[in-house]
Amino acid sequence: MAVDTKVIERVITIDASPETVFRLLTDPVQYVRWKGKLAELEPRAGGRFRVEFPSTKDIAAGKYVEVVPGRRVVFTWGWEGNEMVPPGSSTVEIDLQPMGSGTRLRLVHRGLPQAAIASHTEGWDYFMPRLTDVAEGRPPREAE
Repeated sequence: MAVDTKVIERVITIDASPETVFRLLTDPVQYVRWKGKLAELEPRAGGRFRVEFPSTKDIAAGKYVEVVPGRRVVFTWGWEGNEMVPPGSSTVEIDLQPMGSGTRLRLVHRGLPQAAIASHTEGWDYFMPRLTDVAEGRPPREAE
């Protein structure tokens, strides 16, 4: 069986309810608390996913594929004006599972070209702890 090397997978545990984490992933006001400076989110199948980042002119864009409140968010991902990873060309799947009073979050980003794996891995490794911080009631950490 061939292994898909174009997959980024992260599993984290957050000391917050799945509902709290879900809001941070789908509510535009909550989303920018941990990622981006402006989020245009329509969390329903076929709805718009577009996030502008503060430190660059980069804009991530795609569409929601699946939204199950408190449990699962799937959206396509890419960058406006980027030929290597254009809008909607890859897919991010986020599953939320209750773990005691917290949440186990599993993120899988698939469909990226090999040349984009490292930069996207770095991005998720930066933003996942920020999501955890905000969900747990702390200000988001800055880059070290």
